[in-house]
Amino acid sequence: MRLETLLAGGVALAALAGAQPALAAGTTEAAAVVATYADIAKAGYEDSLSTAKALDAAIEAFLAAPTEDTLSAAKAAWIAARVPYQQTEAFRFGNPVVDDWEGKVNAWPLDEGLIDYVDASYGAESDANSLYTLNVIGHPELEIGGATVDASTITPELLAEKLQEAGEIETNVAIGYHAIEFLLWGQDLNGTGPGAGKRPATDYDAANCTGGNCERRAAYLASASDLLIADLEEIVAAWSEGGKARSELLAKSPEEGIATIFTGMGSLSYGELAGERMKLGLLLHDPEEEHDCFSDNTFNSHFNDIVGIRNVYFGSYTRVDGSKVAGPSVDALLKAKAPDVAAEIEAKLDAP
Repeated sequence: MRLETLLAGGVALAALAGAQPALAAGTTEAAAVVATYADIAKAGYEDSLSTAKALDAAIEAFLAAPTEDTLSAAKAAWIAARVPYQQTEAFRFGNPVVDDWEGKVNAWPLDEGLIDYVDASYGAESDANSLYTLNVIGHPELEIGGATVDASTITPELLAEKLQEAGEIETNVAIGYHAIEFLLWGQDLNGTGPGAGKRPATDYDAANCTGGNCERRAAYLASASDLLIADLEEIVAAWSEGGKARSELLAKSPEEGIATIFTGMGSLSYGELAGERMKLGLLLHDPEEEHDCFSDNTFNSHFNDIVGIRNVYFGSYTRVDGSKVAGPSVDALLKAKAPDVAAEIEAKLDAP
């Protein structure tokens, strides 16, 4: 989908957010649409969790026998795990529970020098980040905010409690999909050209170690993978019956629920995806603005964001096992209330 098409679709979706009371008007149909939305959210996060567990198993196999083949299998599992997760991003905006949680799993861009060794072209310091080249993997003792931190053992608690957004700097991303991505692929040194990082499997082979600190690097990767599973379990619970995200959504009036749905689709498509993730990187010509820069998987992540918007709009989600979660949709509701507007949005969502 072209950038201008995505922008146009985003404007249409965002503009409709303010018109939702006229659509919902206390109808049982609107309440059913909101319930479908919640069911798709739960299913999407369940799939994100199951694929994260498959990724964790592939990482365990790689760390047990670090070869180029097992590294390739772990990378493939990471790319597979991105598919359902990116399709959940339409639930982030408009749902405070999700927005508050999201930074633990999908924060970006990240200053990778915080985590591990980097190429000389990365630079030695940054005016915006005093921890720009902290290199947790390379140092068992750290200085953060004037305090000494014992990092002799790398644990999930160290990563989540001491390093994530250390110094209240958002680019100090120590956990989540992108930290794991960097640990699997290494730096993207291709500039604005195509290509992924080329970290060798021997960066994890204690017997033939490259990059130094191979055992600590393995501990970091294992800890980050464990945290990803725990964080996804948290959001699955939040969308389950009685969970905080589902309860807050279903406590709203039908009008408010429909407004939440359109806020999510509009904010993701226009401000976040077309703006922050596409237009900004193109304007700045900055590879660090590329969403999945280490793996060169950005195009797939953008595509699955769009698929996620369509899932919400059409009230249908195809799960990783091929089954479907579907029900009353925004599309059907809008066709009944404003068919011309529904036709315009559908055309823009279907545009190549």
